[in-house]
Amino acid sequence: MTMNNYLLIPFLPLAAFLINILLGRKYLKDNAHWVSILAVAGAWVVAVMTMMDVLAGRIVNQDLYSWIVSGGFKVSVGFLIDPLTAVMLIVVTTCSTLIHIYSAGYMHGDKGYYRFFAYLSLFTFCMLMLVMANNFLQLYFGWEGVGLCSYFLIGYYFNKKSASDAGKKAFIVNRFGDFGFGLGIIMIFLTFGTVYYEPVFNQVNGFASATVNFLGYDVNLMTLISLLLFCGAVGKSAQIPLHVWLPDAMEGPTPVSALIHAATMVTAGVFLVARCNPIFSLSETAMMVVALTGAITSLFAATIGLVQNDIKRIIAYSTISQLGYMFLACGVGAYTAGIFHLYTHAFFKALLFLCAGSVMHAMSGELDLQKMGGLKKYMPVTYLTMLLASLSISGVPGFAGFFSKDEILWLAYSGTSHVGKFVWAIGSIVAFLTAFYSFRLVFLTFHGKFRGTHEQEHHLHESPKVMTIPLMILCIGAVASGWVGIPHLLGGGAHFTEFMKPVLGHPEGHGTHAEEWMVVAISVAAGFSGIGLAALFYLVRTDIPVMLARNFSKAHKILFNKYYIDELYSFLIVRPTLWVAKSIFMGITDAKIIEAVVNGVPKAIGAFSQQLRRIQTGLLHNYAAIMAMGILIIVAFMLLR
Repeated sequence: MTMNNYLLIPFLPLAAFLINILLGRKYLKDNAHWVSILAVAGAWVVAVMTMMDVLAGRIVNQDLYSWIVSGGFKVSVGFLIDPLTAVMLIVVTTCSTLIHIYSAGYMHGDKGYYRFFAYLSLFTFCMLMLVMANNFLQLYFGWEGVGLCSYFLIGYYFNKKSASDAGKKAFIVNRFGDFGFGLGIIMIFLTFGTVYYEPVFNQVNGFASATVNFLGYDVNLMTLISLLLFCGAVGKSAQIPLHVWLPDAMEGPTPVSALIHAATMVTAGVFLVARCNPIFSLSETAMMVVALTGAITSLFAATIGLVQNDIKRIIAYSTISQLGYMFLACGVGAYTAGIFHLYTHAFFKALLFLCAGSVMHAMSGELDLQKMGGLKKYMPVTYLTMLLASLSISGVPGFAGFFSKDEILWLAYSGTSHVGKFVWAIGSIVAFLTAFYSFRLVFLTFHGKFRGTHEQEHHLHESPKVMTIPLMILCIGAVASGWVGIPHLLGGGAHFTEFMKPVLGHPEGHGTHAEEWMVVAISVAAGFSGIGLAALFYLVRTDIPVMLARNFSKAHKILFNKYYIDELYSFLIVRPTLWVAKSIFMGITDAKIIEAVVNGVPKAIGAFSQQLRRIQTGLLHNYAAIMAMGILIIVAFMLLR
């Protein structure tokens, strides 16, 4: 294909955004979805053709036009089409197309219908520009673009305070990470003299031992750049300590949650670390930070998910946990395994969210698991697809999640990283917890007796086909997407690994086949144990969870309140910031200084004018006396000289 064909991938969604935002309200109205669906589906077709080109060995790195030229700083809008880009294009366009179709049914009748589809298409455009970029500045443009779209979509119901607050929270929390990311790009330009990937990555080995003075300390230059870039990844991919925005993002419509969690915003951080693997691989310290951050976040989020009752928040914490898995992989040098899990995760996580949306659609917006139950007979398609997605995320053999998760665990166990076996142990525990909370959700939602109101039960029904067909298609991905990466141990060709090797490399495990089988066995046993324990607690002995919550009330309260991290941030950051804003900036700077100048100068002029008016009496003899006084002053001055 030519460059003009590649251009269609991002610019078709951009065209859909412009058409809907400019013409949707007046002309398109309830048909606005057609513009966006056709545009994103067209981008998917071109993305598939692009994948065929890359499989045939065609790699493209070409500039489109000059963007900024200022002295020695030059950057263009350009595209890099390689195996990593091709995989991301398939993930983004496939999930986005199906979510657009699903949204036509889910958002039907909404007042801002055209606006919703406009934002959804813009979101897709920004993510495509991010993954197709051939330089850091264009990546940063897409990076900030998806952040802006998240603000629009999370706060879509802007008349609802919790939604507008969640949108602001997502935008502001990401500013912390993006500040570090921006500094990292500046450091890259100052070090390499360019922001283009290819020349930067070609030069990095020459700077492996270079140091720079940072805050009075000599630090390794590659470590500093890696950690600054990772700041952006921590914010965008919701890792500790910047994870707090993602659960609140559930205030947006459910299709938005699916798009953010599966294919766009949160995967950008993992993509960034993988794309910059030549830089990260030169710093053992940075790699250790990435691995430990991912592992700790994975465990942290999984424990919170155990006791939540909001169906969307459970899946949100699941996303945070699974993203931790991906960073864990990148941190031990297994970048291909991290991207493989990103690829499989996109399908089963999008499916989980859309199934949750289907349940909400039937339950008139209800989110509380404790008010559901017995929905299996009313919603067979939603139940089956959610069951298969849950089996996939739990790592049941044969499903997509099994192949990608076990690849990460094996390479963590057998790799050369100093923290490899430690993060492997955490990953194995998380495999158990993931299976438990995933099937807790399934059992509480679809099994047992219905615990909602009579009115809710009366209206229970399966979602329309415009919603269930995307579920069925995503289900295929949730089951089979991992089959392209079946490892040699299980008789596969590890095709995904070989495909990504030219860009990401792939560390070989240093263990024996027996050890690899052991890692697989522990992972599978952890998954089945989690499913079995969930079945015991929520199908057989439903009194046990109540008893545990009562006997371990303090632990349950801590987990239910998400370790009080939000409250801690409110005490340490939000309240002091508001106090400084009100007391100093508003009370002193604004009221005493700015207002004193703005209002004080006119008052001083007015007071002076009042005094000056007294001279204007209108009496001739007063004016004559003033003139005589003036003449006397002039004469006295001349005589003194």
